[in-house]
Amino acid sequence: MLNKNSLLLGLGLGLLLPTVGFLLIYFGYTQLEEAGLVSERGFSNYFRERTSAVIAICLNLIPLNLFMKRRATQSMRGIVLSTIVLVVIWVIYFGQYILS
Repeated sequence: MLNKNSLLLGLGLGLLLPTVGFLLIYFGYTQLEEAGLVSERGFSNYFRERTSAVIAICLNLIPLNLFMKRRATQSMRGIVLSTIVLVVIWVIYFGQYILS
């Protein structure tokens, strides 16, 4: 499947991987907090959500690198396009908390 050079493959993977990554990171952090290993005390509003989202968006670097090695330019474009969309959504949603 990853050998295919398709814009839709890149878009789909670029949206699916960060979504799954965010859920795993966010709920993993929640489990650590319930176990008493980490705490949200002392951090700004929505710190966990913002940080989890940034890490999840950065997960797109993995398939981007794989497609770059295979010279799958259409798939790379899909990954980059979906990453840009996710970053814009992140800035719109969390920008008010960073700038305040």
